[in-house]
Amino acid sequence: MASVGLWRKGEKEYDRARQRMVDLIRSRGIKDSLVLEAMAKVPRHLFVPPSLRDEAYADYPLAIGEGQTISQPYIVALMTEALELTPDSKVLEIGTGSGYQAAILAEIAGEVYSVERLPSLAARAERLLRELGYHNVYIRVGDGTLGWPEEGPYDGIVVTAAAPSIPPPLLEQLNVGGRLVIPVGGAYSQELLKVVKRDPEGNYTTHSLGGCVFVKLYGKYGWKKED
Repeated sequence: MASVGLWRKGEKEYDRARQRMVDLIRSRGIKDSLVLEAMAKVPRHLFVPPSLRDEAYADYPLAIGEGQTISQPYIVALMTEALELTPDSKVLEIGTGSGYQAAILAEIAGEVYSVERLPSLAARAERLLRELGYHNVYIRVGDGTLGWPEEGPYDGIVVTAAAPSIPPPLLEQLNVGGRLVIPVGGAYSQELLKVVKRDPEGNYTTHSLGGCVFVKLYGKYGWKKED
């Protein structure tokens, strides 16, 4: 867990906006106190482009460059709550993006491993996370649909881009009892799924957390560039 620094004069307005954001996601049904505390602490405005900082705490996604987005706060909270994390959890994130979701995870879990396809986003996120004191986040550039098998298995895996189907390597890298949260569906709308690994033989339970819209997950077990 991090001790967030990087505070400057004028942060009071961001503090108030962040509290309003937390009040909103609580009103929409998020109950996990660890998730709410993390969302109240992480300075989301530092994870968006400077030109969009006034919108950082609004409940909608924002562009972060390279055709990618930072998810709306409610979706970040919903996916994080579905992972059922504890301070001992080891988590894999697919799609580092801005680094905001990784920061939320790092406030709760013991270790966070994150895979990003785009080197420029990975470098920017890693730099900011280090500046903010998140030393329990490890980032590498690669095909997220392959996971990060060398560091597995994981208690939770969260995928922040949409796949046409669930990548088999991610299921394989779950601990028994582990949770995978992933948007699955077409290019323009998906269903957010929570998958729980029930036993070593590969039996799982799956249920829907609702409809959603994410950017595409590219890779061997995701979308192909020509799609």
